[in-house]
Formats: sequence, C-alpha cells, structure tokens
Amino acid sequence: MVLRRVQAAVLFAAVTLLAPAARPADVPVLAHEEQEQFLLRAKVLKRETLSVGITNSQKATLSDGRLTHDAHVQTIDVFKPRHETAQGVELNFRDSYKFNIAAYRLDKLLGLHMVPVSVERKVAGQTAAVTWWVDNVLMMEKDRYLKRIEPPDQDAWNRQIYQARAFNQLIANSDPNLGNFVITKDWKLWMVDFTRAFRPHKEVETRELTCIDPQFHEALKKLDAESVKREMGRFLGNWEMEGLLARRDRIVEFFERKAAEQGKDKAFCEVWR
Repeated sequence: MVLRRVQAAVLFAAVTLLAPAARPADVPVLAHEEQEQFLLRAKVLKRETLSVGITNSQKATLSDGRLTHDAHVQTIDVFKPRHETAQGVELNFRDSYKFNIAAYRLDKLLGLHMVPVSVERKVAGQTAAVTWWVDNVLMMEKDRYLKRIEPPDQDAWNRQIYQARAFNQLIANSDPNLGNFVITKDWKLWMVDFTRAFRPHKEVETRELTCIDPQFHEALKKLDAESVKREMGRFLGNWEMEGLLARRDRIVEFFERKAAEQGKDKAFCEVWR
C-alpha cells in the first residue's frame, strides 16, 4: 500500500513536469480568491485519469472563456474503523479529498503561501477537491534530491523545507514524501496532496522541527478554535480539529523552549517568500 502511494505521488510529480498547466506563459497572476472562483465556476473541458495509484485522481483542463488552466481532481473519501499497513494498524483511518481543501484553508489562515488553492465542487457528478495545478514547475523535490541539484540559495531553501516540515507536523500528515513537494522556477516550494493528513493524535515529532519563521510562529499562536471551525469545519471532524490545535500548542511550546534554551537565532528563522 505504501509503495503504491509513493508511486501515485511520483506519477503526479511526473505529470506535473511533463505537462504543465495550460499555456502557463499566458496565465495572469491571480489572487487566491480569483483562483478559487475560477476553480469553482470554470467549465471542465477535458479530464484524464492518472493511470497509476489507488485514488483515481485526475488532471482536468478548465476554462471560463477567458482563461484556460489545469487542475488536479481528487474524489476519494474513505473511512475505515481499522486499516492495516506495513507500519501497523491505524484506527479510524481516513483518506479524503476534504483534507486538501482543509490544508489550503489552514495555509491561508497562517499566511504561509505554500499550499495551492483547493476548492470543493462537483466534477462529472462527484464531489471533489479541485486544486490549482502549480504553474512554472522546475522539478520535484524528489528529482532535485536524487540528481543532487543544489538550490541557488541553500539557506533560503533550507528554511522553506523547515516550514514545510513544521506544517506537516501541524496537520499530522501521515504520507509526506518528496514526490509531494513541487519546486517552481523561482525556487519556491509548494506542498500538494494531503488526503492522509489531519490525524486526530496530539503529539508531534520534534526531530522534524528545526526553526520556524517568526511570522509563522505568531500566526500559530493566534490560531484559535473559532477560526479553525469557521474555515475548516465543513472538512474536518471535531476530533480532527482538536488534534490540530493540540499539535499547534506542542509546536509553539517547542520553539519557545528552544529559543529560551539555545537563543532566538536557533529557534526563529526568516523565510524567503
């Protein structure tokens, strides 16, 4: 199962590299709200089912008559009281398109700008997460790592990786892998595919936490149950939101303790945006 999930992620990566969004050079720079409206209202011109993987996700081409752009469509929404994997048994297992939308909304709440726009709409009669296909892709982090390609600014790149790791700990992403990190031509990092995130547990793996952008840290501190419920209540259950806020507390506490013990420069880092 794990191998097939990795294969699916690699396929998504390969398709992104080989078939970028429709006419990317002509795509205007749109605000997130404009991208949301496009994804919600544009007509689906064609769809292509990705041939590898278990979620039957699709690449779709959309148009509103002025703009044509591609999107990633995922409809999977599975719940199992007991799910066995190579790592062991997971209780109350969920694999859901809804988590892509929740991840985007959380990213927007935190001002992180590392998750592409994702909305809920029906495609061919099925409710789905429809996600903006990242423009101007240079490569996937998996390819960069395997080919040993060095970023032009190693420090700035490392800080983006640190933010991505902290975000994945925040959302309890049980399937983070290098095939889900997209690098654009300006060396900005994007994260995709969160269908196995938002687990209900309340602990974080502190070994994944290195340093955090001060703005991200302050946004985490301000995150509250009301805003989480308002923005993500349609896509997360109460136990998933409780787990999210508990992990937020652990992450904030970890970096504040690190700052007190090792110095602020070790805990907080400015991130290239």
